[in-house]
Amino acid sequence: MTTTPLPCTLAAWIKTLDAVVLPAAADPYARVQRALRDSSMSMRQIADLIQESPVLALVVIREANRNAATTNKPAESLEVALSRIGLKRAEALFARIPATQPRDIPAPLRQIMLISSHASQQANGLFASRLARLWQEIHWSSLLFLAPVWALVAAHPELLEAWEQRVLVKREPARQVEQSLLGVSLLELCVATAEHWGLPGWVAQGYRLLSEHRRMLVKALHVAHDNEHPLHQQQMLDADPPLRRWLTLPSNTILLANGLALSAHHSWSGIHSLRWQRLAGLYLQVPLAELQQMTHQQAVASAQAIGKTDLWHPAQGLLWPWESRFQHEKVAKLPDTDALAQWRAHCRELLSEPSPYGNVVQLTATACKALSCAGMQRVLLMLVDRKQQRLVSQQTSGLPSEAIRLTLDPDQSQVLRRLLEKPALLRLTPDNVAQFSALLPGALKALFPSEHVLLRSVGHEGRTFMLLVADQDNSAFSDMGLQAFTKTVQCIERALATFSKRGR
Repeated sequence: MTTTPLPCTLAAWIKTLDAVVLPAAADPYARVQRALRDSSMSMRQIADLIQESPVLALVVIREANRNAATTNKPAESLEVALSRIGLKRAEALFARIPATQPRDIPAPLRQIMLISSHASQQANGLFASRLARLWQEIHWSSLLFLAPVWALVAAHPELLEAWEQRVLVKREPARQVEQSLLGVSLLELCVATAEHWGLPGWVAQGYRLLSEHRRMLVKALHVAHDNEHPLHQQQMLDADPPLRRWLTLPSNTILLANGLALSAHHSWSGIHSLRWQRLAGLYLQVPLAELQQMTHQQAVASAQAIGKTDLWHPAQGLLWPWESRFQHEKVAKLPDTDALAQWRAHCRELLSEPSPYGNVVQLTATACKALSCAGMQRVLLMLVDRKQQRLVSQQTSGLPSEAIRLTLDPDQSQVLRRLLEKPALLRLTPDNVAQFSALLPGALKALFPSEHVLLRSVGHEGRTFMLLVADQDNSAFSDMGLQAFTKTVQCIERALATFSKRGR
């Protein structure tokens, strides 16, 4: 078997990304097609419908700006772009776009587009109301900022997984990894693609700031760090007029919104998230606590607009109070005497020989009770479906009712694949949760909005049969709690071994 080598130059990559045809979600696509054939619909009404599909909006703006450099000023908004190309041309362009049900669009592509949608909500909520005259530019530039990455992920989804593994997990330098995977800098590729596609000018400006003008950004971050002393911040800006003028540029709102969305996707409390929050607070001249409240509100609004999804949305990470993230770690209470007595009884039952269980459901029910009595306040026990190659929920405790209907595809999560290769333990802590967050299914993270989670695959003779996920309601695990979990897992493994010998 031979594989086509990846491009390794900017020109080759742009040619590759040019050829990518992004799929559009079927429902908004159908509404737009009906509107285009309805003579009673105005241009503005059709543009409003197109807004529901970022892919269709991207196609219109790209086409309108294809030769704008030599003819007209580039269209910075959808309305201008649609007026420029006309409805007939738009209809012909859309006919080339595949209309696809969301579940059939690859998860990595849907996830990166969800981040873009969240970034657009942050931009509209934080900045557009203050810069009302520029709301169109703010909206479309923030939404399409990551459009080059949409095409990259659609063409080569394996690159995203490789990048996450090397940068987020192994902590290799991002620029070094990008050069290794792409042959070029990702920021340079995004700048070149944004200019080639004629995306709104603020998009390329944002990427240039990150790649070519980092000194100004570093200076601004230095001032923003002193967020508890606004008067001193103002004095530092007054002493540096070029920095003060740069900080107030409206185009910076696009980079701020996407920085907030991308960093929150991994961790609200991570250092990268905190830096973007401080910088946005400096731009808006509001205290950090107020800025955090504003970004949380916009994240929730974004999640409500998107609706129910199997993807991860940062709003799901806000299910506990923000201030608790900065308090001293809360250590979970130990089980009381009665709970420990029940735990020992369940463990004795699991260790019984011959196996007292007539089926797997009975075994897993006892296993779930044992984990709960050991102090685990939320428990999910999933079985490996060998035929479907997926994980299926079998037992739950302390979780909402939809947890019992959960199914996960390990192929869409590198962490799950690793855990199913052989029995192993992954312990999430505040130190590593940001590294693994992007590698876990969104549905699973929604059930366990915590920085203290245990994921343990369990099996027999090297074969994995089930996955245990447990936490103590976002409390840190005590040594005794971890020991109780470990002993319970050992009893479950023994129960599986004994159960597998029945009838021999």
